[in-house]
Amino acid sequence: MRTILLLLLITFSEATIGVFVKLTGGLIPIHTVNFYAILTAALFLMILMPFTTGNPLRVPWKNLKDTAIIGILIATQISVFNYAMTLVPIANAVIFWSIAPFFTFIFSALFLDEKASWGHYLTFAVAIMGIVLAKPLEGGYMVGNLVALADGAIYAAMITYMRHEGKSETGNDIAWSMLVAALVLSPALVIFGPGDIMAMTVNERIGIAAPAGLWALMLGLVSTGFAYFGISLVLKTLNANVYSLVDIIVSPVVAATLGFLVFGEVPATGMIYGGALLLTAGFVLTRLTTRDDPNLAAHPCQCT
Repeated sequence: MRTILLLLLITFSEATIGVFVKLTGGLIPIHTVNFYAILTAALFLMILMPFTTGNPLRVPWKNLKDTAIIGILIATQISVFNYAMTLVPIANAVIFWSIAPFFTFIFSALFLDEKASWGHYLTFAVAIMGIVLAKPLEGGYMVGNLVALADGAIYAAMITYMRHEGKSETGNDIAWSMLVAALVLSPALVIFGPGDIMAMTVNERIGIAAPAGLWALMLGLVSTGFAYFGISLVLKTLNANVYSLVDIIVSPVVAATLGFLVFGEVPATGMIYGGALLLTAGFVLTRLTTRDDPNLAAHPCQCT
């Protein structure tokens, strides 16, 4: 029961990304928001991960290259995803981002020598139908939709690299990679400015008023820090493949629901049908991949 509750909390925390980004109300430049959030997540993980892993937090001298590369990929992926959230409704961003498992499989076939079956080709066809139905180039959200699709490829590159190097989200190295990501994004403070972190933002739909900086802090603490920390706990008792299969369907649905509840965002009909096909295809592809090799998970985490 504890594992199920933790899994639900992780899924919900991942789904809050778009909500916290939008609640900043543009009072903090999005690049600076990303820096604040990742720095918060890095500090959170560096404090708590040693208790989870049972290992002291030591600089990974033997893995500095991998840690740095993963950190750069994390910084890029989170920045692009959050930027997409400023351009499109939450449902658009999470649905088009969910193309990530397909990019992961393509990259794995190219760089990890994984073979495709007819089942894989069929799921690819269904995914393409889903994208066509969702109409990413229409509805006034073309740029944001394409940014979200591109972010799926960036995320897939990060996951493929982590798999190639035998890395996971359950060790202390992920905290160091998050710190690298924060350092990579730190110039945003100079380039874009710190933003008006104490300015109040008001969401009349849910009747909440709070400083913009609070939402940036929550983005790092809840959506990223807690999500990674929770995963490191849940994977001790739950198979990674089961987590992946739950995450790929539930998290986007919860995120889209929060978009409606908090901002009144209603996805277009084509987005609903296309998104359903895309998410179903992603679920099947993840199932096929993990069935072929139980040690692999095509879509391990939406912790941006």
